[in-house]
Amino acid sequence: MRRWDVPRARAWAARRPPWLTDLLLALFVIGMQVESAGTALGAEPVARPVTDFGHAAYALLILGGGVLVVRRRYPVLVFGITGVLSLVYFGLGFPDRLSCLALFVATYTLTAHSDRRRSVVIAGAGIAVLSLGWLAAAADTEPSVAIGWVFFRIGATVISMTLGMSVRSRRIIAADAQQRAELAERHREEEARARVDAERLRIAREVHDTVAHAIAIINVQSGVTAHILDKRPEQARETLRIIEQTSARALREMRAILGVLRGDDRRAPSPGLGQLDDILDMAREAGLELTVERSDAPTPLPSAVESAAYRIVQESITNVIRHVGRTSVTVVLESSADRLRVRVADTGPAGAARAPELADSGGDGRGITGMRERCRLLGGDLTANPLPHGGFEVLAQLPLARVGALR
Repeated sequence: MRRWDVPRARAWAARRPPWLTDLLLALFVIGMQVESAGTALGAEPVARPVTDFGHAAYALLILGGGVLVVRRRYPVLVFGITGVLSLVYFGLGFPDRLSCLALFVATYTLTAHSDRRRSVVIAGAGIAVLSLGWLAAAADTEPSVAIGWVFFRIGATVISMTLGMSVRSRRIIAADAQQRAELAERHREEEARARVDAERLRIAREVHDTVAHAIAIINVQSGVTAHILDKRPEQARETLRIIEQTSARALREMRAILGVLRGDDRRAPSPGLGQLDDILDMAREAGLELTVERSDAPTPLPSAVESAAYRIVQESITNVIRHVGRTSVTVVLESSADRLRVRVADTGPAGAARAPELADSGGDGRGITGMRERCRLLGGDLTANPLPHGGFEVLAQLPLARVGALR
């Protein structure tokens, strides 16, 4: 014997059209009502046989069950038709039994599938009218115990209305839960996209800082090589060695950074202040006179702060090499219990000022913008402005408490 495939049966039930279910329900209700009309069920008022008036009782029962086919499309109309048919049926004195089954289904459908407040008002008013009609029709019922069938109809109709309201409430709760789940899923997707965008932005900054610094060093050294190649070949050889080392270092960093985009599990490396001497040595070889002032941090610095400070110094020195050339630069790193202060200032060429596009008062260059964004991500701030007596200053304040709390 073939086993019943429950998942397949559920899939078929989900795919079948609603009208087919209503049609089967209507046929079932018609059968139950017609079958019960000819069966005695104990003490009940039977003033008229179902065969009177040309079997009118059967016609009323069949019509009442038949309208259930459109119960979901016209719930108010179906409730009204079944209610009127019920009053006519009992007004003519036909036997009770299961003749109200269609009315119970119609009442349930009205409160379960229509507007909540409107359906409750209509159902409540309809049940009140039906109750008065039923009680009036049963005023002279014999035997007297048969009056219980009237209260059974009233109670069963009220229960049908309550059941429909309960199902509708559960459906609304389920829909709200589904909506909240979909909203939470969208939020998770948006958060995931935001993390991806943040990682892409981080990689873009790392690429910019690495490439810009290397190109600036290579540009300066290649210019020096062009001038001294014939006169001082030994020094030219040294500048070519610096170009080779700088390009090799940039390529290594680029490979490590872009490894994230190739699907490597490891993140791109975040250089810290421990690698700052490499940047300073290259800057000195490019012709800068560097003065470095450091103060020991009272506690180990968070890696995010170290990386940001490293990139700020690197970008500031790159801007000096690119826009000023040979000059004096002061790098200050001051650590306290709650923040790291980074200051990079140059004296500038004699009689010249820094290009205004790098100042805070004008449009920011991308390097200045990137440095400022790094600071803001950590809750800090960065200013970049010309100095009164010439030169340019980049000043960053990086808080430690906020980042440290997140570690």
